[in-house]
Amino acid sequence: MSAILFGSISTIADTSELQRQAFNRAFQAHGLDWCWHREEYLTMLEKSGGRDRIAEYADAIGQTVDAAAIHRSKSEFFQNSLTADRVHPRAGVFETIQGAKSQGLKVAFVTTTTQENILLLMAALRSSIQITDFDLILNADSVDRPKPDKAAYTFALEKLGEKSADCIAIEDNLGGVESAIAAGIDCIAFPNENTAHHDFKRASYMVDRLDFDELQKFIMSN
Repeated sequence: MSAILFGSISTIADTSELQRQAFNRAFQAHGLDWCWHREEYLTMLEKSGGRDRIAEYADAIGQTVDAAAIHRSKSEFFQNSLTADRVHPRAGVFETIQGAKSQGLKVAFVTTTTQENILLLMAALRSSIQITDFDLILNADSVDRPKPDKAAYTFALEKLGEKSADCIAIEDNLGGVESAIAAGIDCIAFPNENTAHHDFKRASYMVDRLDFDELQKFIMSN
């Protein structure tokens, strides 16, 4: 193994509930009586794309809305929630990053969220995880095609100068897993609070916390 590729914000800090709450606040701000309860939201997360999720929901209930404007509001509410008192590294993430760096492995953040989200996340986690811990960080402007397309991972491999067989991806959602596999990368499912019930059968295996030694053993056994 030569590189560990974290695939989304919620593989580093579980922000899934903050995302759902931000959607509901955006709906209220736009005068909508929508409220995405957790059980309903869990099913929605089986597909990627926040703006598309809003548009599809509106179509399903026969309403016309400005999905882009609502999503912009949602992003603002979400960004305001990325504070040190509400965002913390997930179990084993800090230790895995440090273990990788101590062994000379590369660590990348292969996300397609906005650069602003990334900077706010890193600011909230700065007491334990730094931007400089990553050899590469992608954002929404890095590729034209978002996950589950393989473009983000293909681009990351190119920039890192690594082969897919020498890397391992960590993803918290089905679209991310599909993206990594499409790029030929073994993927560990690390579900967040709201994706734990999803069927991650295409992942190499699933964990509820990261363990650097276990990741190394997995690579050596393949």
